[in-house]
Amino acid sequence: MPKRGKKYLAAAQLVDRNRLYTPEEAIELAKKTSYAQFDASVEVHLRMGVDPRHADQQVRGVVVLPNGTGKRTRILVFAEGDAARIAQEAGADYVGSDELIQKIQGGWLEFDVAIATPQVMGKVGRLGRILGPRGLMPSPKTDTIVPPEDLPRVIRETRLGRVEFRVDRTANIHVPIGKVSFEKQQLLENMSALMDAISRAKPAAAKGTYIRKVALAATMGPGIRVDPSQAAAMRPA
Repeated sequence: MPKRGKKYLAAAQLVDRNRLYTPEEAIELAKKTSYAQFDASVEVHLRMGVDPRHADQQVRGVVVLPNGTGKRTRILVFAEGDAARIAQEAGADYVGSDELIQKIQGGWLEFDVAIATPQVMGKVGRLGRILGPRGLMPSPKTDTIVPPEDLPRVIRETRLGRVEFRVDRTANIHVPIGKVSFEKQQLLENMSALMDAISRAKPAAAKGTYIRKVALAATMGPGIRVDPSQAAAMRPA
């Protein structure tokens, strides 16, 4: 086990590891146990009852958090011609095609979300081995391959707090829902939107308990176990 610092140990003493907290209690405790010297993120961690080795049990989607994430997202758009102009006017940080592909092949990855139009995916497909493992590859499943006319909407939603969730190889999902500086109600609303989206993304092939474990934690802070049945029942107001 890694050696923990005094601040972490002090924060961990506030958490009952044998208790399942309500979402409201967990959010309040995550704010209270954050000891970082910066505005830490609050993340939801889920253990899913799916087998990610099977294609029909993948859990993946996007959700617009009503109160945003508290982080400025750097948006890259692969587009050409009129589509590139539309993306620039909509406020994308980086827009282009061949030149951006070459930069990424050279090791540049200074962006958080990649969006593409269908017309350039033949070229962007070459970046699969680079962007895929990092969760940055445009995909219809996450509404990041869109026609030019939809670019303003997707860019706007991304700015407002559009986040992707995706089950990893160990059947876990990790998603930020805001910052410690957010009000408790703002974090609760964001978590409700996320849990609703994950519930609706349940694969038809999934059997048994879909959401097995839920935990909440601030950056570097201790994990706080949340009652999974209460978390799974969360819905936007």
